[in-house]
Parts: sequence; C-alpha cells; structure tokens
Amino acid sequence: MPFKKLIPPLKETIANKGFEEPLAFQKQILSKIKSGTSLFAIAPKNSGKTTSIVISVIQRLKSAFEDAPRALIFVKDKQAALELEREFISLKRDTDLRVYCAYEEHDIDIQREEIYIGTDIVIATPKRLNKIFFLNGINLNKLQMCIVEDAEFLVKGSHFAEVTRTPESIGKCQYLIFSTAFDKRFERWQESFMYNAQTIKAV
Repeated sequence: MPFKKLIPPLKETIANKGFEEPLAFQKQILSKIKSGTSLFAIAPKNSGKTTSIVISVIQRLKSAFEDAPRALIFVKDKQAALELEREFISLKRDTDLRVYCAYEEHDIDIQREEIYIGTDIVIATPKRLNKIFFLNGINLNKLQMCIVEDAEFLVKGSHFAEVTRTPESIGKCQYLIFSTAFDKRFERWQESFMYNAQTIKAV
C-alpha cells in the first residue's frame, strides 16, 4: 500500500518526515493489514516492522472513540513500551488518538484509573496487562487489533502463556505478530485463534 492511500493527517505527517514510499517489507504487509488479515510478519531488524505497526493502527482507528481501547500492543518491557509510545506520538500528531503505556514499574491502581478514563491504544507488557485485566481494570470487548511487537521475547519466561490468555477474553479481532523468526510455538496460535492467519516473510 503506497503512503498516498493513508488518511490525510497521517499521510501529511509521513511526508513531512521525508518518507516518500514504504520499505520493501512494508509494501508486502501494509495492504494486507489494512484489509483486516491476521498476520505473522517475519523480517529482520530495520525492515520497518515497528513503523508498520504504528501506521497500521493509526490508519485503522483514525480518531478517538469512546473509552475502551481498540488496539492492544504487547511489548517486552518498559523501555520498549516507551519507545513505541514515542513513535505513536510522532506519527499521530494531527489526530486525537490516545495512547497509554502499562508496565510493571508503575503503580497498578493508577494505571487502572488512567485506562478507565479512556484510551484508544494500549501498549503493555504481558504480565502487567494480565494483572490489570484480572482486576477488571481494562475492557477488551472493543478490541479490533491485538499485536505483538518483536515477538521473539516471548520465548523467555511465562510471556508466551500470558499473551495466549488474552484471546480467550476477546471476540473477533485482527492479530498481528511481528518477529525476526517464526517460532515453533506460533503454530499453537495457528491452531486456535489465528487459524486463518497468513505468514509473510521478507523477500
């Protein structure tokens, strides 16, 4: 999907940053994401995966709406959450979309209150998201996109199981898994909530 097909505020922001056309991998996946297809997007670092996440979420959600989040993005830690938040702030500049980060190094009661006030996009570590959910601190019923950034972090500890719990609590949703490699355990997701997903690898 060429950048000229993006919503006007996003297209203008990207143009002001000097981005003239998508990178090769972005050309492979952006139109598929826009169509609502669930994907395993497999590509090396510096292929434009993170920017693809930000562009796709902004393009899909367009503007603030009600209180419950419509996009959830799992990241490995606080640093990754804050870095992704900065990317969103940079590209959503001319929209009113609201972004919120949830991670372990912050008071969970404050996070519950701030999410309750209303947000469109939640960037969260798996452990903290699950704690907030089981405390009835987040409504996942309106989710349209569930995304994992740099999914290779899931192979350590209990993260894989924590991310797997989330689809059990939501209805129809687009799933996007971004990683440098296709992990064998992803096949479990293909057999359950991602059985119609496509796997796109960088060429």
